[in-house]
Amino acid sequence: MPSLNTRSLLLPAALLSVLAAATPAPSPYPDPNPDPISPRHPEITPSAVEYHPTRTYRHRRDLGDVFSDVESGVNSVLSDLGNLPSYVASGIAPFFQDYPDSSAVQSSLSLSDSEVAALPTQVLNIDPYANYTSQGWNVRFHGNVYKQPDISNDTLNDLANVFLPDVDIEDLPQSQADQARNLTASIFVLQQGDVNVSTINLEPAPMQGSSGEDGGGGAVTPSGGSQQVTLPYPTTDQGDFDVFVPIDGAGLMNGNETQQIQRLNTHVEGASIGNSTAYLVPNEGITIVSDIDDILRVTKIYEPEKGLLNSFARAFRPWMNMPEIYANWSSSLPDMHFHYLTTTPEQVTRTYMQFIYSTYPGGSFDTRPLNFSNWQETLHVRKFLLEKVLQTFPNRKFILVADTSNSDVMSAYPEMAVKYPDQVQCIWLRNTSATDPGDRFPYDTSGFENLKQEKYMFFTVPNDLTNLDVENGECYNKSIKQNVTFSYQGLPFGLGDDSAAALVKAQTGLMFAVFLGTLVWNLM
Repeated sequence: MPSLNTRSLLLPAALLSVLAAATPAPSPYPDPNPDPISPRHPEITPSAVEYHPTRTYRHRRDLGDVFSDVESGVNSVLSDLGNLPSYVASGIAPFFQDYPDSSAVQSSLSLSDSEVAALPTQVLNIDPYANYTSQGWNVRFHGNVYKQPDISNDTLNDLANVFLPDVDIEDLPQSQADQARNLTASIFVLQQGDVNVSTINLEPAPMQGSSGEDGGGGAVTPSGGSQQVTLPYPTTDQGDFDVFVPIDGAGLMNGNETQQIQRLNTHVEGASIGNSTAYLVPNEGITIVSDIDDILRVTKIYEPEKGLLNSFARAFRPWMNMPEIYANWSSSLPDMHFHYLTTTPEQVTRTYMQFIYSTYPGGSFDTRPLNFSNWQETLHVRKFLLEKVLQTFPNRKFILVADTSNSDVMSAYPEMAVKYPDQVQCIWLRNTSATDPGDRFPYDTSGFENLKQEKYMFFTVPNDLTNLDVENGECYNKSIKQNVTFSYQGLPFGLGDDSAAALVKAQTGLMFAVFLGTLVWNLM
């Protein structure tokens, strides 16, 4: 098992020790809102129809050798079973877990309450969606209220180096060092619990570019909607707020009389930052709920060392030609609603949103709130957020897009398809292990056994998603072989096809197959 898993257990203490040793300097901390990342020209990769998107292509060994290895190492397997890293299940890497809370940060920086009070209030105002009911439009405002302490560049370098083992931030290119400091500064903030969010201003959002957003998007600018609202509840003890608020519908199209999405800019009054765009989503139409890591951008969360650099330092870059796929949907289906759901913690959301809105169609956003503070709760946050949007729009059709590296996706998405059969139209999952040898974790496809093939597809490259009549419910590209065994797949040594999986089941049972995957991960 990579040593990072053990190191991650010590991460909060290491970070606090850095803060405790630092003396706040008067120089300003790096801007936590760097310029939007310019979209890159994606590489166009032809559809690889020869792939079996649910099979892992890896060096195969004789099954006798495999079971010999298993027998000799079974005790190690059993003892190490509990060491499977939590991010395999949750999809959240260990460096995005267990940050120091506000009181710990304040204490480590030796800040008095009066010094904290003097800091400007900032608001992470996450781009919301709004639904339409018999009472009119309701906007789901959600985000976090916090204050940014003054942390010197030297201290930020030390903190960033804790996140970047074997890499010194001063050895990174300037752009990567700046991003690492910016992201680190966004983590070490002082959440403002039990405070009232002051007035939120709304106004029609002007179009940006010919397609609505830099990355696309077909929403329209309404003729009205300018108003002010106040949230009815104070923030949680972690500074979070999440509430639907009715707004004045003057100048807005009724959601039961149109399929056009309307855009309103929102800004929290009195906050030094706090802008977002609200998407007023009609009652009927198509919504794409899209994950981000390893589906829209290259993250490699399953390779912790690379995942650290890709998340903290390197500029976000699209995964292959996925932006072209989304841009095509945005232009051909201008009333499609794009909703980006990531279980990345709120503190690092701005970098994600800047990347999305410069590369992909504009849309609403969901992230992991701070009150989901540990990995056990994170196991359920994706399902929680997904059910919220499904229940908010009971008459819309949904397309769920993610990848096989997160076991919560593999269980929650087919479960939602069964629970909401008239709403979940398609499930598209990129099989990371089929094309990326760095993904060594098996994944369980058993949840798809009771779903019709027409409702889901495992794919390997973005072009596998082309030539589908999405508007009329087509989800499965018949040229992309599936080879689903409805059990654990992506097993080591090429195990995962029907015969090998049957052999494993017959001799050892399904749980032993999981043990086998754990053993190989420790040996590789």
